[in-house]
Amino acid sequence: MEVRLPALNRADYERAQRRLDNLTKPRGSLGYLEEIAKKYVYITGELFPKLPLKKAVYVFAGDHGIAEEGVSAYPQEVTLQMILNFLAGGAGINAIARQAGAEVFVVDVGAAGEVNDPRLLKRKVVCGTKNFLKEPAMSRQEAEKALEVGFELAREAAQKGYRLLIPGEMGIGNTTPSAAVICALLKEAPEEIVGRGTGIDDQALEHKQRVVARALSKYTFSDPIDVLAKVGGAEIGAIAGFFLGGASERVPVIIDGFISLAGYVIAQALEPRLKEFVFCGHCSTEKGAARVIEKLKLRPIVDLDLRLGEGTGACLASIVVETALRILTEMATFEDAGVSKGREFKDIDAS
Repeated sequence: MEVRLPALNRADYERAQRRLDNLTKPRGSLGYLEEIAKKYVYITGELFPKLPLKKAVYVFAGDHGIAEEGVSAYPQEVTLQMILNFLAGGAGINAIARQAGAEVFVVDVGAAGEVNDPRLLKRKVVCGTKNFLKEPAMSRQEAEKALEVGFELAREAAQKGYRLLIPGEMGIGNTTPSAAVICALLKEAPEEIVGRGTGIDDQALEHKQRVVARALSKYTFSDPIDVLAKVGGAEIGAIAGFFLGGASERVPVIIDGFISLAGYVIAQALEPRLKEFVFCGHCSTEKGAARVIEKLKLRPIVDLDLRLGEGTGACLASIVVETALRILTEMATFEDAGVSKGREFKDIDAS
């Protein structure tokens, strides 16, 4: 899958900087909120974006053959049950999205069963992946198709006017392939990355780490798509494509938790410039998330000890992004408010 991201213009960032510096406050006094606003303008080219932002959460659902190795505290049928819960509006992401003013879409990209509901976006690539301890999780063609699903949905959302995109996920066992993907692409040891997922005990955690280590020793990898195919998952691939699709349309995408990070690692490996187009929503408490964020030099917008997934942390962060843009667009300038500038502001170009 070949993706060419658009060139961004540093002049857009500088325009936002000048406006922020001319607002009725000491220069830089709103800290990282100002950087968020500047980056949004840099990505989109919009100095005065229309508010409230039109935001969308896409929850990608998939199942994993590796779950048969006992790496999760929950049975696989929970994936389908949670799809129904998302559609009914009863999940954590639904509650947070209502507060954030975001729409939630649920996408079946790899569930090991069927949900017949007209509200479900059916983009199934596989009926659950295979157990990657025994054979590759997917074929290369299936991995590429998963990427394409996310890519096209993000592009469609951009064309429908959504100006902030949030990838979520649901899939029992998906922290295991996510950890395997991260270890393979970032050259990390499983004991540093593999965490408790849905809440497994110490014995199960050690077993899960061994499972990932055995899988990594089983395969050689030729490129990021090969990693996705051999030890990844359909929803992880769709999230990777979602990042790239949003970036291709100059619509910011917010990284969520651990599974979202795995998708981002794949996407960035495919297109190193991707970092310019994304925000890091939060730092999950899942083991390995903080290490990945530090290694990739990302800065989380919030840090609230979350580890639910579903897009919840990123959706919360979207409220902060929108707040930063209200500061940029709605605060008065010194000139508008008739407020005298301090010495440090005298040289500011208010254009």
